[in-house]
Amino acid sequence: MACTSCGTKAGGTPGGCKSNGTCGTSGCNALNVYDWFKDMDLPTGYKPFNVVEIRFKGSRKEFFRNTNNLELYTGDYVCVESSIGFDIGTVSATGEIVRLQLKKYRVREDSEEMRGIQRVASEKDLERRTEAKSKEDQTLERARTIAFSLNLQMKISDIEIQGDGRKAIFFYTAESRVDFRELIKRYADEFKVKIEMRHISYREEASRLGGTGVCGRELCCSTWLTDYKQVNTGAARVQNLSINMEKLAGQCGRLKCCLNYELDQYVEAIDAFPKAKVVKLDTVMGMAYARKTDILKKLMWFSYDDNQTWVALPVATVNEVMEDNRNGKQAAALQDLAPASAILDKVNGNGQDQNNDFIGNNELLQDDEFALRKRAPEKREGRGPNDRRKGGNDRRPENRGPRPENRGPRPEGQNRGPRPEGGNQPSRPENRGPKPENRGPRPEGQNRGPRPEGGNQPNRPENRGPRPENRGPRPEGQNRGPRPNNRGPRPDGQERAPRNENQAPKGNGDGGAPATE
Repeated sequence: MACTSCGTKAGGTPGGCKSNGTCGTSGCNALNVYDWFKDMDLPTGYKPFNVVEIRFKGSRKEFFRNTNNLELYTGDYVCVESSIGFDIGTVSATGEIVRLQLKKYRVREDSEEMRGIQRVASEKDLERRTEAKSKEDQTLERARTIAFSLNLQMKISDIEIQGDGRKAIFFYTAESRVDFRELIKRYADEFKVKIEMRHISYREEASRLGGTGVCGRELCCSTWLTDYKQVNTGAARVQNLSINMEKLAGQCGRLKCCLNYELDQYVEAIDAFPKAKVVKLDTVMGMAYARKTDILKKLMWFSYDDNQTWVALPVATVNEVMEDNRNGKQAAALQDLAPASAILDKVNGNGQDQNNDFIGNNELLQDDEFALRKRAPEKREGRGPNDRRKGGNDRRPENRGPRPENRGPRPEGQNRGPRPEGGNQPSRPENRGPKPENRGPRPEGQNRGPRPEGGNQPNRPENRGPRPENRGPRPEGQNRGPRPNNRGPRPDGQERAPRNENQAPKGNGDGGAPATE
């Protein structure tokens, strides 16, 4: 927790304890360590511990040896040794608390790889550090462009330029091994500094970049969490959480670290529940099955197959009933086993019991309400699954309705009219009415022509026969002209009979049969 008097002044300078962001409670800086031993008096002649914890950009921390016996305090900027030149960092812990930090990170006190502290940073050193840090964003953008041009399966997540500007550390993430030898050459030619590549995990990437979680607080890995334990989906199943990776994953794309925070409590509480996969109780009203479980409240909801009323029973009662069932005894009805306030009607109760007292958590019932909505509706008596009254397309004769018994012939010249209600009226021969009798005789000497195979001969282009080839093209712009009224005498001296007004057409013009109705 931060100091209660902390605030931010104009320009971004922290207020409160006036320590410029290094409060004694470690609330202003991420991953700071509270020194529990700072107010303790050391024995006479005791030499202070000469290892100091230095913090750099992001969550990177390293230990350095105070060989020059400098008087250092938390928040001081110091110049430390590096592989080339020097780097500038902030003191995050001094004194005896550093011994515990060494054990935590498993670093030996007499390690030969531990470098030393040169001096306290001066104003010139800080200006040089600020100038180097101002180039990081531009360098990161250019570095990502070069890596993309080489088609490397890696992501440059962050970059840290050393305090003196002579070295740059590139932090990257990758799924597999990456050959970046050519990449280092390109970086060295482009940035003119010594290049160091460091592979980090996705959780460490989120720790360096920081952010705000769905809980509304700053990420745990950026503030206090330093060791990343393995998190699997079993932790979510034990806590009755839905396996939805969009909700269970953090900003790093992996399962949230907070899934392990209460896991031990859930594992301890779930030991009291029955171990069977399908929990059922044999009662006088029939077999009751478990529908939902609340681990922390130690309640289990049961219901019968033909009933949608859920009854909440304590785990102790469930275990007693199951023991009686194993001994061949039937238990009482669910309503008699549970308290009066534990009966829940899922359909009509809307999350309330008979006394309108709230029971449990409505979120626990969402999955089961969805299952009820998906349940198939019961079939109604006298209706098929595809009945037209239910939106189906059943056209079976038993669903068409009665057909009119006496329609009678349609008067001549009268249209069919609207279709009568009660079923379909197909165009059947018995409903067409009598054919006209006034067609008149066919002229003598003219035959109908042979009927093609396959039944009737409709007036279709495929049945008309080939067109005459000697017709020739019509002159451009010339119309057919009117049909002559006097065609001349018929062959053999036979004249054309006068046309009757009710006479049907003789043919289709190609010598075929007359066109049918």
